[in-house]
Amino acid sequence: MGQKINPLGFRLGTTQGHHSIWFAKPKNYSEGLQEDQKIRNSIKNYIQKNMRISSGVEGIARIEIRKRIDLIQVIIYMGFPKLLLEGKTRRIEELQMNVQKELNCVNRKLNIAITRITNPYGNPNILAEFIAGQLKNRVSFRKAIKKAIELTEQADTKGIQVQIAGRIDGKEIARVEWIREGRVPLQTIRAKIDYCSYGVRTVYGVLGIKIWIFWE
Repeated sequence: MGQKINPLGFRLGTTQGHHSIWFAKPKNYSEGLQEDQKIRNSIKNYIQKNMRISSGVEGIARIEIRKRIDLIQVIIYMGFPKLLLEGKTRRIEELQMNVQKELNCVNRKLNIAITRITNPYGNPNILAEFIAGQLKNRVSFRKAIKKAIELTEQADTKGIQVQIAGRIDGKEIARVEWIREGRVPLQTIRAKIDYCSYGVRTVYGVLGIKIWIFWE
């Protein structure tokens, strides 16, 4: 059988960089890892609570974390930053307070910056959120995938593969369905491939969405 590997981890050091950049001694490593997870979760929760837009997309592409001795710098890459920037600085300050409360870091400064990405629908996380929103509204999965593929084609990608697994359309037996458009060379390490897996809770159970996007 084909051995599956996460395309991002497989390409680390060639076309892919780390999303967290910091250094720790072996005994403190697990703490740093949990801290990263806390930061990411609290940002996602805050955005989920305060921003709901019609399509049900939060629009976070990725969250990068850089740590120094006295500073934690968080960069949020968003497809639709106006969700957060409507209240301008007040919103960001509130978010900073929230994250600091989660971490209770006394001797370190937290700095949050927001960067806009150019093609929001060329990002697998935002696409997966879009499909998840459609599936929650009981849209048939084929329609949702086709719409998502149309959106990525506007973003000038070379290929995309979307896979949905679980009780699709509420059927009793779980199955896996996938659609590919263009080429997605997963074996080529130099190929720039973006990937995400996303779980969505529907009325009849949890569905898993996986998206591979091939750029160049």
